[in-house]
Amino acid sequence: MIAFVSGRVAAAGPDGAVIDVHGVGLTVRCTPATLAGLRVGEPAKVPTSLVVREDSLTLFGFADDDERTVFELLQTASGVGPRLALAMLAVHSPNALRRAMATEDVTTLTKVPGIGKKGAQRIVLELRDRLGGPVGDDAADLRAPSRSEPWREQVQMGLINLGWSARDADTAVDAVAADLDGTETPPVAALLRSALKKLSK
Repeated sequence: MIAFVSGRVAAAGPDGAVIDVHGVGLTVRCTPATLAGLRVGEPAKVPTSLVVREDSLTLFGFADDDERTVFELLQTASGVGPRLALAMLAVHSPNALRRAMATEDVTTLTKVPGIGKKGAQRIVLELRDRLGGPVGDDAADLRAPSRSEPWREQVQMGLINLGWSARDADTAVDAVAADLDGTETPPVAALLRSALKKLSK
């Protein structure tokens, strides 16, 4: 297992980054929280999880060891693969997922694209004893459900890290918010893509 990668950030996009490790560019699929902390051209140390398939080797990167641990635990539930686990972490923080499991909050889980009510019930049943309760400074969790539109700050930081000015980032975020107009909020990665499209016009 590759526990982490350490090197210069060679490139970053909506879904991941390329880390230059001693002249080898490693593509790392990342959560929005991870991308928000990476800056092209600067050094970074990213906790990772390697997913091996018959036809692929995919490296997933995380903001911290806790996010990686939850990613791996989520996949122990039937029907949850790496893509869905990453989507769950794009919508909810590790502590938000722990709260949802502990309180059997099916509604919170169904906010993740690809998870219906029955799927959420199954995931809660299988994971409520494995994830445990919230850890650390839960009050400082920017993605906690009680916070209003927490995606705005993550998308803004993601755009700034990709080289856009704070003013352009604010304008793009406002445009994306206007498009939502009360509809269900998609994952942060999808919102970041939408913001990038606004800026490229």
